[in-house]
Amino acid sequence: MFTGIIEEVGSVQSVGGGCLAIKARKVLQDVQLGDSIAVNGVCLTVTSFDGNSFQADVMPETIRRTSLSELKTGSPVNLERALTLNTRLGGHIVSGHIDGVGKIVSLREEKNAVLMKISADGDILRYIVEKGSVALDGISLTVAEVTEGDFTVSLIPHTRQVTNLSHKRAGSLINIENDIIGKYVEKLLAPREVQATAASRITMDFLKNNGF
Repeated sequence: MFTGIIEEVGSVQSVGGGCLAIKARKVLQDVQLGDSIAVNGVCLTVTSFDGNSFQADVMPETIRRTSLSELKTGSPVNLERALTLNTRLGGHIVSGHIDGVGKIVSLREEKNAVLMKISADGDILRYIVEKGSVALDGISLTVAEVTEGDFTVSLIPHTRQVTNLSHKRAGSLINIENDIIGKYVEKLLAPREVQATAASRITMDFLKNNGF
């Protein structure tokens, strides 16, 4: 699990053959084999490391369902180590499992902030709530506005300075992870909805026709 508070921006050393090598510094301070590190919001497992970088295996499924397919040598990536029990939860609960990829529609300055509008599929937007939380490339952000085809977040200067968002432009792809709480609530309510639907099919005519 993660918090969505980026610890540093690393850079891709190499990518290909199912392996991703990333140059980093802070996240290597206490790294161990098998540790989880979120790379642009994608939870990856450290398979090897040295004093300047770490490597992780990337499954074809991960490449297909995230924006990691666009990475190339030198690409900046957001990095965050998995949270510990004494970590401040400064963002929100982030699993590192990407729900889908959105596209940045526009970046518009509003005084000291930048409004970033992102288009996404309906399966993603159904969980986006105004003033709720969303993780974009692993960054915990608050939703400012939602429409039928897109949503908007407001970025303060600090967020752009310490993440890869300073490199994003209109048309850039971005990983989206919805708030996990909303997904669990929907799952827990689903069986009750099914039972209610099944019960509603039993009518007086149904009972008469079946000998009751």
